Amino acid sequence: PKLAIDNLENGYHGIVKENETVVEVTPVIRAEGEVCRFRIVNKHHGEAPFDIVLKDDGYAELRAKRVLNCEKRKNYKFDIAAVGCNGKQSVSATVHITVSDVNEYAPTFSEPSYVRQVDEGRIYNEIVRVEATDRDCTPKFGDVCKYEILTSDQPFVIDMDGVIRNTEPLDYERSHNHILSVIAYDCGMRQSFPALVTIKVNRVCRLGWRGLPERVDYAPMTGKQELFPSANLELCDVPCTIRELRTRVDLATRHIGKGCDRDTYSVQSQRKLCGASPSAIDLLPNPGVGAEWTKPLISDEGHESDQMFEFDGATTAVTIPTSVLEHQLPTTFTISTWMRHGQHPSQDKHLKEHIFCTADDHKMNRHHYALFVRNCRLILLLRRDFSEGDLNIFRPAEWRWKISQVCDDQWHHFAINVRFPDIQLYIDGQLFRAEKKNPEVIDDWPLHPTKGINTTLTVGACWQGSDNKMRHHLKGYLAGLSILLGENEKPEVLSCLHQCKESLQVPSMELLQPGMELLTNSDLTEVTVEGDNRTNLETLVRKIGYANTREFPTPGRRNLRLTTTVTCDNGKQVKVPDAQTYVMVLRPQTPSIMLNGTGNMARKYEDFRMGVRVLADIHITGEQKLDKCQLTIYPNLNPDHENLSVSEEMLKRLGMAARISKDGVTITGSDMVYNYQQLLRQIVYTNRKPAYYLNRVFKLTCSELNGRFTSNEYVQTLTVIHPQPKETVAHATINKHSVEIRPASVISHDYMASEHMNLVATGGSHAVTIIVVVCVGFLLFMIVLGVIRIRAAHHKTSNEEAQDGEMTWDDSALTITVNPMESAERKLEGGQTVDYSDSEQSDSESSSDDDNMDGPCRIADSSDEEDEQPCRIRKHDYQNVSQLEWDNSTM
Repeated sequence: PKLAIDNLENGYHGIVKENETVVEVTPVIRAEGEVCRFRIVNKHHGEAPFDIVLKDDGYAELRAKRVLNCEKRKNYKFDIAAVGCNGKQSVSATVHITVSDVNEYAPTFSEPSYVRQVDEGRIYNEIVRVEATDRDCTPKFGDVCKYEILTSDQPFVIDMDGVIRNTEPLDYERSHNHILSVIAYDCGMRQSFPALVTIKVNRVCRLGWRGLPERVDYAPMTGKQELFPSANLELCDVPCTIRELRTRVDLATRHIGKGCDRDTYSVQSQRKLCGASPSAIDLLPNPGVGAEWTKPLISDEGHESDQMFEFDGATTAVTIPTSVLEHQLPTTFTISTWMRHGQHPSQDKHLKEHIFCTADDHKMNRHHYALFVRNCRLILLLRRDFSEGDLNIFRPAEWRWKISQVCDDQWHHFAINVRFPDIQLYIDGQLFRAEKKNPEVIDDWPLHPTKGINTTLTVGACWQGSDNKMRHHLKGYLAGLSILLGENEKPEVLSCLHQCKESLQVPSMELLQPGMELLTNSDLTEVTVEGDNRTNLETLVRKIGYANTREFPTPGRRNLRLTTTVTCDNGKQVKVPDAQTYVMVLRPQTPSIMLNGTGNMARKYEDFRMGVRVLADIHITGEQKLDKCQLTIYPNLNPDHENLSVSEEMLKRLGMAARISKDGVTITGSDMVYNYQQLLRQIVYTNRKPAYYLNRVFKLTCSELNGRFTSNEYVQTLTVIHPQPKETVAHATINKHSVEIRPASVISHDYMASEHMNLVATGGSHAVTIIVVVCVGFLLFMIVLGVIRIRAAHHKTSNEEAQDGEMTWDDSALTITVNPMESAERKLEGGQTVDYSDSEQSDSESSSDDDNMDGPCRIADSSDEEDEQPCRIRKHDYQNVSQLEWDNSTM
């Protein structure tokens, strides 16, 4: 026999897996000739645990006698030969066997657990290195390719080499120990059993505050909430004897509204809540009915705080209507406004920026009075009129305050109480203490008399009459600009207007020990604790709280900062690192304001003339208070004969205000829902000419907190009930071959006069006359019905006769048949008849009157027309043929 192999020197190559016995041999073992078996003839390495099994057609299969183990032996080499049935053996060939590895072992760690210690506050490149091995025989399954930390939310990572490091400084206060579960993967992704790694954090004394929360959540209307209940001050080994400790807590509110969370009421509502005079005039109201002049201004879009207006320093300015404020100021008044103004380095420092200004309207540029900013100074200009004193006497005319609040780009409240010549400035509700040169007072002559020159009041710039344009524009923000005439605002009111609704809450004075001191600013946004008692300082800081008394506070973040300084006996100060956290004010639940009522009402003419209560049954639900309701009418009012009115007595009693214009009514002022409801029900709509309208549509919306929460839109429709016109029977249709049958007989004037005289002479009494008139009216009604019937009966015959258009009418022998019903009427009336002859004659003679009445009845266009009676149809409206001349002498 002979082995069927192409290259005897290369021999056979076989692969067998660890968990199998059949060897895959290349090329396939086969012998030519007569073969009875194959056998292993030479074992190169002492062992060949294989058998060769003869198959059909000289093929053979190589099998392992047992499952092999790659980890013990990877390769085998031996020779095989084919043996014939006669015992002869072929030339032998070498077989190379490789045992293929199977991933039967998982990685194992060199240590079951690892323990390391680290100091807090540090970042380590390597805290511990873990190591795992795999007993599989090949790199594919025997090498470790990956490590993983199973424990989540831990500040640690592990790399491919098993090195564990921290990603952020560890904090002993947060966690004393970190226990990690770590696993290893071989390159076949078979994972090991987890190993535990314990990292102990050593506490390191560091100068500063400990135990501060990362965030303090504050829910609306929950009162005071302590901010630092677990605070501790670590001083470690301060290299001196401590003489004094000083800690200041700052609450950052500058980013909220106008410096802090205040009630978002309008100026008028705030004044009412603070007990201020209701006579103050708001020069920058929210745009709306009666306050259209602020519509062009740029304002904030949100409603978390009250309305703020932006002035760009180039084009933004508004003119105040003369109906809002008289331009002549008295000797006593108060100007107040919110302002945010920053420094502009590129701007000329001598440039004026007017908050408001009154100047000549044309020809001249005299500024009568103004409030403006120049070179970071707040300046009040107050030129006296020639009628108020001697023209040759100097008087104070300009006050210049040099104050940091003008240009710090923060919101501040400025109020100037004028009781000429005494002037007082209040900043953020606090009186500014005058100094020797602050304010600087400039004297000037009174204004000289002029003829034909009026004044223009503007906000955001000053009107230049000679140039007919605005100049000296303001670059900044304004809100709540108002003027109170004839009196000064009280200091407590100014303080109330500035008062924040959110603040820090100081600890109880009972906790204050001897040698310790508590200090606060006016806004309660800073609290300072000073003294030499570290324990008492910690106690006081733990009791500092936060409160927001607004029912619907502005949601968002308020940063907190703790600044601490240690003063030694030798006067040296040791700065403690600042600590920061924040208060998160949660969003309140949005309230709802619902308006309900009868949406449609119909009234007669007389009701509209007397006045109709538009919202007689309006009902408001949802909120305890409102501060604005706006009733808008569509289309706009016609002031010639329409008007809206509100109860002046109720407005005065409730301390509310109403603005009425052609667009409708706006009622403002913070008050109870019930009072608003009662006031709205008293709004009266009057129309002296209701016949001009089919209906009037009114839309009502109400809001709280200066528009932050708004109601649904309630629509009220008032329908005009027009009187039905009296039906008047028209004449029978006239054609060329028939005589018009009139509803009443023609009677001569003489007969009518005689009958009338007889009726007067024989009249028994006034009562009898009334009865007769009623009866005659009834009979006339019956006659009309008869005429209609006769007209219907003759209609067909008339149409047939009308077809003969060439027929000539001959009236020489005209015979008129009198309706027997007319005869009966004359008998029953006893001689009383109605004379139509004059009206008929005038109708036929006046063609212009007929032309004017052609077509449907129209309502007169003239605004002076007062006749609103139903339209009448003239007797000859339907007569379309020429009048016939007839002789009524025989009648």
